[in-house]
Amino acid sequence: MNSTSHSRWPLPGAQGTALPPTPPAPLAAHPPHDHDHDHDHDHDHRTPAPAASACAPAGCGCSHGSSHSDRDGHGADDGNHAGHDHGALPGWARVGAALALALLAELWHLFAPAGHTWQAAGMALAAAAIALSGLGIYRSGLRDLARLRLGIHALMAVAVTGAFLIGQWPEAAMVMALYVAAERIEDGAMDRARHAIRQLLALAPDSADMLGSDGQFQRVPARSVPLGATVRIAPGARVPLDGTITRGHSAVNQAPITGESALADKGPGKPLYAGSINTTGELDMRVTSAAGQTTLDRIVHAVEQAQASRAPTQRFIDRFAALYTPAVLVLAVALAVGAPLLLDWGWRDALYQALVLLVMACPCALVIATPVTVVSALTAAARHGILIKGGSALEAARHLRAVALDKTGTLTHGQPTLVAWQTWPEGAASATQHTATAQAALLLAARSDHPVSRAIAQALQAGAGSAAARHTAPTLSADAVEHFTALPGRGVQGHINGQPLVLGNLRLVQERGQSSPALEAALAQHAEQGRSVTLLADAHGVRALFAVADTLRAHAPEAIAQLQALGITTVVLSGDNLATVQAIAREAGILEARGALLPEDKLNALAEMQQRLGATAMVGDGINDAPALARADIGFAMGGNGSTGMAMETATVVLMSDDLRRVADTVGLSRRTHRVLWQNIAFALGVKVLFFGLALAGSATLWMAVLADMGASLLVVANGLRLRRWRGQR
Repeated sequence: MNSTSHSRWPLPGAQGTALPPTPPAPLAAHPPHDHDHDHDHDHDHRTPAPAASACAPAGCGCSHGSSHSDRDGHGADDGNHAGHDHGALPGWARVGAALALALLAELWHLFAPAGHTWQAAGMALAAAAIALSGLGIYRSGLRDLARLRLGIHALMAVAVTGAFLIGQWPEAAMVMALYVAAERIEDGAMDRARHAIRQLLALAPDSADMLGSDGQFQRVPARSVPLGATVRIAPGARVPLDGTITRGHSAVNQAPITGESALADKGPGKPLYAGSINTTGELDMRVTSAAGQTTLDRIVHAVEQAQASRAPTQRFIDRFAALYTPAVLVLAVALAVGAPLLLDWGWRDALYQALVLLVMACPCALVIATPVTVVSALTAAARHGILIKGGSALEAARHLRAVALDKTGTLTHGQPTLVAWQTWPEGAASATQHTATAQAALLLAARSDHPVSRAIAQALQAGAGSAAARHTAPTLSADAVEHFTALPGRGVQGHINGQPLVLGNLRLVQERGQSSPALEAALAQHAEQGRSVTLLADAHGVRALFAVADTLRAHAPEAIAQLQALGITTVVLSGDNLATVQAIAREAGILEARGALLPEDKLNALAEMQQRLGATAMVGDGINDAPALARADIGFAMGGNGSTGMAMETATVVLMSDDLRRVADTVGLSRRTHRVLWQNIAFALGVKVLFFGLALAGSATLWMAVLADMGASLLVVANGLRLRRWRGQR
């Protein structure tokens, strides 16, 4: 059941994985670590900052990111992750010139006349190419060597120095130029993966039309708009902040938040999200979230935190890389020393192949394979209204074997709706009597604040229901009801035109002695369909039956079918009565349903499912669902208007659009991400093994090693970036 709380976002201090109550500090400037704590930095988050480095493992040193400015509030050194100086890479003009000089040095080496002068001129060309492209990298590598840090810059410095010492200066120049060019390309690709989610922030305009004290609207910066202020959104304009509509009706495109392409009809009392587009009518709204605290801001920052945390596969690869690089270094030294002694190689050839191994040693492609894939998947999910709080949840979703779903507010809309009504006895009333009955029920229901009464009143007023559509025009005013009294636990009563009437449940009618076997049989039929019935009665007996139900979400049957197609068992766990729960389950296509469950009963049922079926997810929206959401292997919270902050905080995945099909989409994305991950890992390892073999056979060259290493990195990045185009099953 939905709680009365309507907090859009979690409150600080509650248990579980939280969407940040305040935007965290930019993640880019922090060295790699697990973000299991809160950041309490004060930054301006209206200006996008790069996300955390995607490749900064122990033993690698390739952080693949761009430089950060001092506006992030951190020292300049913080931008250097794992030994990779972001400022070392030159611009494309210098890289192009370096490649030209390196090529000229190769041609000079091949065709220039013999002699020390010609050789010195060729070495000068090679040195110029290195200076243009990789002088910063060379210096960074020397610093890393002095600190005993074996990153790619250190290995490149050793390789270039060794190549010069053994007379392979053209190759040294080409290796450095090719490496820098590949790094430039890779940096650009990684930026697209890391910064895609930050592009959402640009959707919210920087200014807003705010109502001033003089009663006039004036254009002001969005960051200066206080809570409670009135803001006007013109047709075709983007919403600058979160708010609640106070005037106007329009169709709003809120795809940046919910991922739903269909326009949402909005009117007074409905929420608006920053970044959404007002398409048709002019709207006034009361601001409910200041700049930096909007739903859009919180989504971005939550995804950034998720991107910064390491997925299980990534943690494994990082541990592997920490052992791999020293092992390759030992192998290179063994090759340089042992090959001349055991394989009758020349010392120059042995040293050259050892240098090839060193260049190949950096596991860049292997390490970058995981973060770029995970970041792309998290970003694609967020764009489609699925907020996944970390790589662990993303990877775990593929293991799901069962999904438990709450009923009210999850499978159903969480709001009672009049689905049918009839006069009683059925067929005994004339058209005039039908109209009089509808009028009387409307007048009594409109005076009550009970959810069921409000549903009846709204439906009769709007002409909803099969019979109500023909008999809706009330001719009496609200003040026609006299002596109105609420009957707690039973209903309401009042006099209309001097006639006493009651609108209540079966117990009230039974107490009045107006029940009958036929009436109770009719009510039982409605109960089998998950409906609750309210009765209208006068002094002579029951005059009408009003069947109210919490209707199934339109996409629920499709969502259940998608989950079952993935081999996932679905079960309903609800606190509602069993008959109603079973009726809703049948309508949704779910075979197993359990009702009348308290929160602790849901926990026990969830534990039983985990033991019987395997990894189990829980989907819910209310406070009473929070314990089960926390206990489940993955908790899915409905993130729409009715969801509580506690549920959204406790869950590991938030469905911003309240679309249950997104559960199956999450599982599908997880499985696809896993496939891409291991495609990348297998390819990266395969390339390493191939070129290790070539080096041990004496057939590899330095430029081949660089092309293989950086080419593999670029290919795994490109493969991971494909997930940014993921669109789910629709």
